[in-house]
Amino acid sequence: MHALHRRTLLAGALALTVAASAAACGDSDEKESANGLEQSEITVGTMLVGDTAPLQLAISRGLFKAEGLTVKTQVINGGAEAIPRLKSGQLDISFGNYVSFFNAAATGALKPKIVAEASQTAPKTHTLLVAKDSPIRSIADLKGKKIGVNTKRNVGTLLVRSAAKPAGVELDEDKNFVEVPPPNMEAALKSGSVDAVQAIEPFGTQIQQKLGARLLADLSTGATADFPLAGYATTEEFANKNPKTVAAFQRAIVKAQGMAADRKVVQDILPKYARGIDANVAATMVYTAYPTSLNATRLQRVADVMQQFGIASQRIDVKPLLISGATSG
Repeated sequence: MHALHRRTLLAGALALTVAASAAACGDSDEKESANGLEQSEITVGTMLVGDTAPLQLAISRGLFKAEGLTVKTQVINGGAEAIPRLKSGQLDISFGNYVSFFNAAATGALKPKIVAEASQTAPKTHTLLVAKDSPIRSIADLKGKKIGVNTKRNVGTLLVRSAAKPAGVELDEDKNFVEVPPPNMEAALKSGSVDAVQAIEPFGTQIQQKLGARLLADLSTGATADFPLAGYATTEEFANKNPKTVAAFQRAIVKAQGMAADRKVVQDILPKYARGIDANVAATMVYTAYPTSLNATRLQRVADVMQQFGIASQRIDVKPLLISGATSG
């Protein structure tokens, strides 16, 4: 009887454990159902630049949390690096320049889907600078010169080549451009290893202040005024499997993009995540524009300029690459 009694107690305890476990699973299922997202935690590729201020705002102000989404970030060096990380699944969504994303689509390296726009040019956000004592006085003088850019065959070279063409200067991606990381452009210009640099912010402002560098051209005007620079992309596979998760990211990032229209908001958060940007730099640098819609006509400009300068061998139709919805308008 004693053994039977013990077996009965054990059976009862087991039944209670199973019941408790089932109840816990039920709670979990209810939470997931209430959340409505296929994936409540994602990893997003980012860069420590002003263009990603809205992403940081969305995290710090709980905009993603309000959508039931936890966002972890992974720092990348640029859009080209985002491609293999997206493809391998290391990143679910990533910030990156459109040239890299559209090139990946054209070559078949990746099937990207643009989730949201991140930034576009604004006056003096992308500048062409020369040393203060440089003999180069106009874009026409760039013929045969070396120009420092972050990456060849990318948005930087597109901006320079677009500005040079009306002056009758044809620039070659390999002969005229030298890859120089933005933080090193000041030293490159000072040493004379390049004749000019295509600077992004805050480096453009810093180079002018420290070296007295001259502004040869504002690459954010004329044909490239309001030119789309970068956005957030995922893979077609991830988008198809996680439409609600992607939509949640879209809603949050669009709200943050709207907040970034207030310069003070961006100025305050930038020093908290971007290397080398303190409060003084943040107060004096120039900021890109932060679009709050996903616009096929606007982004088609990038693809068309890519084709114009041979970075794309044929026309890329941008519209099928966009995920519409929360960012329409």
